[in-house]
Amino acid sequence: MKKRKHTRELMSLEERRKLLFRRMQTVMALFILLTLALFLVQRSISYKVETLSLNFLPAEQTEATELPEQKPECLILWEDDLQGRAARTLMSDVLSQTKVPYQTREAAPLTKRELNGYQTIVLAVEQMDALGESVMEIMDWTEAGGNLMLFDLPSQSGYLDLILDQLGIAGLGSTYSVVEGLHFCNPFMLGSGLRDYGITDPYESSLSVLLNDDCEVYVESTGEDPVPILWRRPLGEGTVVVSNLDFTDKIYRGFYLSAFSLLGDAFAWPVINGSTFYIDDFPAPVPQGDDQHVTADYGMSVRDFMSQIWWTDIQEMAKEHGYRYTGLVIEQYSDDVSEPLPANHELNRYQYFGRSLLQMGGEIGFHGYNHMPLVLSNFDYRGEYDEYTPWVSMSAMSASLQELNRFCASLYPGEKFQVYVPPSNILSPEGRRMLHEQFPQIKAIASTYLADGVCYDQEFEIAEDGIIETPRIISGYILPEFAYLSALLELNYRFVNTHFQHPDDVLDEDRGADLGWAEMSRRLNSYMDWLTSAAPDIRDLTGTELAGATQRYCSLQVEQTVSKDALTLKLGGLVDEAWLLVRLNGYTAGQVQGGQLTKLQEGLYLLEAKSDRIVIGMK
Repeated sequence: MKKRKHTRELMSLEERRKLLFRRMQTVMALFILLTLALFLVQRSISYKVETLSLNFLPAEQTEATELPEQKPECLILWEDDLQGRAARTLMSDVLSQTKVPYQTREAAPLTKRELNGYQTIVLAVEQMDALGESVMEIMDWTEAGGNLMLFDLPSQSGYLDLILDQLGIAGLGSTYSVVEGLHFCNPFMLGSGLRDYGITDPYESSLSVLLNDDCEVYVESTGEDPVPILWRRPLGEGTVVVSNLDFTDKIYRGFYLSAFSLLGDAFAWPVINGSTFYIDDFPAPVPQGDDQHVTADYGMSVRDFMSQIWWTDIQEMAKEHGYRYTGLVIEQYSDDVSEPLPANHELNRYQYFGRSLLQMGGEIGFHGYNHMPLVLSNFDYRGEYDEYTPWVSMSAMSASLQELNRFCASLYPGEKFQVYVPPSNILSPEGRRMLHEQFPQIKAIASTYLADGVCYDQEFEIAEDGIIETPRIISGYILPEFAYLSALLELNYRFVNTHFQHPDDVLDEDRGADLGWAEMSRRLNSYMDWLTSAAPDIRDLTGTELAGATQRYCSLQVEQTVSKDALTLKLGGLVDEAWLLVRLNGYTAGQVQGGQLTKLQEGLYLLEAKSDRIVIGMK
């Protein structure tokens, strides 16, 4: 009996083993089926090569309709000190980029005759004594119909005291206030009525002032005791605009342009009219294994998180707001900087992510064979980016992009890959020259707008070699106060938005990983909400389309004439389209000839030019 019982126990154990084996077979079969299904989904995603709304124009087309050289309309008077030189540079950039003919002159006594012929004067003078009694000539010129802008308030002096009332100042303090943020009393700028905007690294920049009742205050500082920052007042037949903000960083051009636009009855300036969202390192290899932040919140691997959570959320945001993405491909993450450069054969995720991006109407551009910037051993990293290795030769550097081009062309047939984004926004002169000479398909470089260490910073412009520079203004998911202020000022400067993100920001504590993806995605979505509210009429463009819009913007010339009842614009360099912002001060727009006008907010309009001559009636 004991023997038979032992036999039954053995048989039972064997049966359990068989059952466990069959279950394992079932699990393995399901895993294989799921893997096969994912593979088929990745392979089967179809996309149509989108017809670009804007492509590139031959240079000879934009040069065919140039306007004759115009006489200077604006005079910048500046003082030869640190602040005066910075103000001269900033206002010169503003006026040249808005196509206002101007002259600069170091502050010194000048005659009434020397002021004749100018419509506007920008005064960037710390010590009014530099002008002497011609200060009074300038005020008489203004009262007779001129338009005067003070870049900032000068130091106290006898000459300043003589004109305080004409500037709208009832009382002037001797202390400077720290401006930590901007509050718009009059929402005259796009997005200015949506919130206050914080200032990074504030300092004692603004004098305490008491203004006359006839001043219209547009901006004041935030806080319990606000200081007037920007105001306007009539003076006889002319206008005075005063800025009480002593900031000359590049990003504040939009503030000073908006101040300048308050002079006179009307002012128009060319804009890009485009918004582009970039995703760097996408598609790119996804890290293996787990991440503490992802595992804690979602209980899955990084690879599963990227495909099931991150990309799904990013797509939903774009669909909700009507945006598209421009993805920048990295073929692999390696330290290879010499030939031969091995190809990446793990294609499934590239097919899935890249094709689904294209299916959304997005675009794919180049980021790099790997994440090594296009620099040689002579490049000075200044102690930054120690993890990067320079390329051993121009030949190896060129071979890396040739391999990337082969890789992308095999994955995304029909795509042209016309946009290049430098890894970490770093690009050497040799790398820049190589792009132009050996890869003519690359029409645009999108690096960074604001200078940061060794980064390749840009303007929105057409370079001498014909490549179009389209810098990215803000980045990431944290989106601090400075990001919103930068975006606000560029919307009002060129009516442009550019933002970039990295998928691996989610894994980097310095870029927000400690916040968790739920909070990071909420912040990006909030920024998209803000942009949609601030500029609902801005065009959604891919990287190539933005470059085409930038080319047209840079090629445009504007000549404007303001009469009592109309603003007349003559345009040079117009081929197929042009966009301008139009400010009317104390007027509303009437009938428009030669263009289509869209009201953005009180006093501010978006003009689509249909002709090289446009007349806007003013009521």
